[in-house]
Amino acid sequence: MSSSEKSSEELKGADMALQVYLSGEIHTNWRDVIVRKAGEAGLDVAFHAPVTDHAASDDCGVTILGAESDKFWHDHKGAKLNAIRTRRLIEQSDVVVVCFGEKYRQWNAAFDAGYAAALGKSLVVLHGADHQHALKEIDAAALAVTETPEQIVEILRYVLTGELPISKRPA
Repeated sequence: MSSSEKSSEELKGADMALQVYLSGEIHTNWRDVIVRKAGEAGLDVAFHAPVTDHAASDDCGVTILGAESDKFWHDHKGAKLNAIRTRRLIEQSDVVVVCFGEKYRQWNAAFDAGYAAALGKSLVVLHGADHQHALKEIDAAALAVTETPEQIVEILRYVLTGELPISKRPA
């Protein structure tokens, strides 16, 4: 059967594996929830993320390139090495999810969202209602703004299969 002869059911999920980059805050388990629930749903998704070991991320530059006596240059080296990883993973992703947490200002997450938007990546933002005003420009660039990791999984399911959750379909 040629691709032009395939039924719409066969085409829904044909060759639709997604590369998803999970950017943003590293102090909660939101990534684990998304990865676990996507796996439970049988979704064909490969997830990628920044280095979430805070000390390793902060110290990668001086560990690899040598010590710095000035904290600015210590951080500068680490930021540049992390940027190599982050840029590569965002560029290779189909969907970029950026989570803004409650505890810290995530300037790096905002930068990742802007970079993804500039590349024309499908951007999905995750944050609580209390961040709506502060993140209005980022939300405006996103294709979806969510409040829970479960909503992210449902978006990925819909993108891959075209199916809505049965329990949430409008009457």
